[in-house]
Amino acid sequence: MTAELPPITQMGSPIIVPTREGYDRWAEFYDVDDNPLVKLEEPVVRRLHGDPRGLDVLDVGCGTGRWAHQLADAGASVTAFDFSLGMLRKAREKSTRHPIRFLVHDVAHDLPFADNSFDRVNCCLVIDHVADLERLFREMGRVCRSSGRIIASTLHPAMMLKGTQARFRDPTTGQETRPRSEPHHISDYVMAIIRSGLGLARMEEHVADEALTARSPRAVKYLGWPMLLVFELQP
Repeated sequence: MTAELPPITQMGSPIIVPTREGYDRWAEFYDVDDNPLVKLEEPVVRRLHGDPRGLDVLDVGCGTGRWAHQLADAGASVTAFDFSLGMLRKAREKSTRHPIRFLVHDVAHDLPFADNSFDRVNCCLVIDHVADLERLFREMGRVCRSSGRIIASTLHPAMMLKGTQARFRDPTTGQETRPRSEPHHISDYVMAIIRSGLGLARMEEHVADEALTARSPRAVKYLGWPMLLVFELQP
């Protein structure tokens, strides 16, 4: 006899939990969740990284390791960290052809690396959870070599105006849970970049289009709406 899961009940109001707790909960099904933002982001960030073979790369807030593993498999030497033990456990469980150094660290604190340690710094879908943007940008610039680049992506601030932020629905209970996010505007990101001393080489905004809705049915309600904001920065 097989046990049956209880029926999913659509709960009322979403609950907001501390960011670390939220991602610890999300870790169990993050990689199989239909996340339109991830599907929109990946080809954009992959294009900006280009060929990372032979590069020393730092993956900031690596989550379940989706970028750490892609970059390592493409030939980069990758160091990755996150403060969610649940996410890190999933990242470490994934097989890879190349070793990745995974660490526990919180981006709210100075990065535990020497100056000029990396050719590339990757920080994807993280900064919308960071209160002190200037500090993080400055630290990423410090550990990035002068010839390197920093690639950062985030949920577009316009999504907050639509009542959307990083969130998941528990597949068993149906309860919507939102890891705490910061209501930054585009100007907050740009001014933090400028004040940190980084050069803004590129800023891109990407909307949900029909190609995305074909890959992610959840994106239909965002059709034509800005979903993704991406930066390419130089020390």
